[in-house]
Amino acid sequence: MSKDTDNPNSNTSNEASKTNKPQDTVTFALAQSHFLVGDISTNVEKMRNLALQAREQGADVIVFPELALLGYPPQDLLLRPSLSGRVKSALSTLSDIDDIVMIVGYPHVDHHGTFNSAAILHNGHQKGFYHKQILPNYGVFDERRYFDKGRNQVLFDYKGITIGLLICEDLWEKGPISELKKQGADLIVSLNASPFEIEKQDNRKTMLAKRSRENKLPIVYVNAVGGQDDLVFDGGSMAVQADGSIAHEAPRFMNQLLLATLDVKAAKFNEQTKAPLTLSRESEMYQALVVGLRDYVNHSGFSGIIVGLSGGIDSALTLCIAVDALGADKVYAVMMPYEYTSQISLEDAQAQARRLNVSYTVCPIFDAVEGIRHTLAPLFNKSPADTTEENIQARARGVILMALSNKFGHLVITTGNKSELAVGYSTLYGDMAGGFDVLKDVYKSQVYKLASYRNRLEDTPVIPERVITRPPSAELRPDQKDQDSLPDYDVLDGILTSYIDEDMGYQEIIDKGFDAEMVAKVIKMVDNSEYKRLQSPIGTKISHKAFGRERRYPLVNKWSIKG
Repeated sequence: MSKDTDNPNSNTSNEASKTNKPQDTVTFALAQSHFLVGDISTNVEKMRNLALQAREQGADVIVFPELALLGYPPQDLLLRPSLSGRVKSALSTLSDIDDIVMIVGYPHVDHHGTFNSAAILHNGHQKGFYHKQILPNYGVFDERRYFDKGRNQVLFDYKGITIGLLICEDLWEKGPISELKKQGADLIVSLNASPFEIEKQDNRKTMLAKRSRENKLPIVYVNAVGGQDDLVFDGGSMAVQADGSIAHEAPRFMNQLLLATLDVKAAKFNEQTKAPLTLSRESEMYQALVVGLRDYVNHSGFSGIIVGLSGGIDSALTLCIAVDALGADKVYAVMMPYEYTSQISLEDAQAQARRLNVSYTVCPIFDAVEGIRHTLAPLFNKSPADTTEENIQARARGVILMALSNKFGHLVITTGNKSELAVGYSTLYGDMAGGFDVLKDVYKSQVYKLASYRNRLEDTPVIPERVITRPPSAELRPDQKDQDSLPDYDVLDGILTSYIDEDMGYQEIIDKGFDAEMVAKVIKMVDNSEYKRLQSPIGTKISHKAFGRERRYPLVNKWSIKG
């Protein structure tokens, strides 16, 4: 193999193995950890500490996630002129770590371009590097905007084995790993920053099993953890045998230094004694929402959060997630009743706040609403009341929450769910006012399931039972029910899932058994609400297709749903 590491498309040398005699085993440390975007100095210090810890525990090689040095996804930070110098300086600070090979994800910038890369560091020297070949440009990924494509396979010899390097998407296609096999790889190391979505870990396991069996190669798969804006990385790092079985698996959503030892002659990992708990769909969704909120608030520097607690199920679930993410001492609940707010809502909101031990304040909005209506009366010129007056209530609440945010430095958390955002059942500058929407990617039918799941975790429910069982209402007019304006949520969510998540057309959705008139109505509501969603706060992605960076439609267009 070539020793020319100045050429970004060259293979790395086998120099790392020259002073090391082959041994019977090689121990890999899978550094599943959270590396914060842009915080290079902290990230490299974390790498140092993890490498020293791994070495102390007997590891020969430590593998970090994709782009761990800079954090993922760095977006336009990759375009900053000072990036290259900062990265080179950071890598040089790791030069004094001896007796362990470090495989570090980092952005490589030189006269050939900018690459999503993995560096091989050993005993004070960079022995080589690999550039990612398959650059994803779909969903939340936008790598072709920033990176040039790597061209060559990279292998290095260490203690009796030949290791091939891949980065994330490289492993999802057949070509890169099969080329490494042809060139003599005995084992594959894959660096990843793979965001969470429902059942994604099952898909990863299926893919890894297929690639390892096809090529008869063991695989070390390292994934990141932690929240970054609207993304959550859920870990689940693995060491996979050549027959596709999982020898080691790290727990989900948690920092973990996982050690896996390979028997070189048998090309087989030892088996972990205790596998992590398998998460149900609801439990993995809930954990993702907790992590997403926790890391967004903490890394943004807010001292706490404010939730408008209405006595309804959306705000009830949001409050639970907030307490689990940040602790009760950082959560402030405000109940803002108006004349249409039921006594049941007042009782249930207070009961939940007490049960979760959060700061709870009742702030009636009657005077605020009447003041706005009085100011507007001459301009309305005796026009009949309509949704305008209902929206004034929501906007009065938004003003109060934002004023409290400004005064005390807490972040306002909105409580709208995906079903409401999809059809525009929300008020701009009212219940949409805030900095983060915990349930933005959670359909209403999923809200109920998550609420029931959270209640099952404790002997005493944290959400009053009648919050879950009574018909949902925004309580903006007498006896209002959501179903006055919307179909039953099970029906609505079925249509929305087909249209949004599965990209089905009008006729395809009807063919699934939905009423044609209802399908047309719902699709029109979705399309007409795009301008609202563009102005909504971000929220954690959990589905295959979340609103935001993953689903981008023109605000003004003449596309026909029946064309």
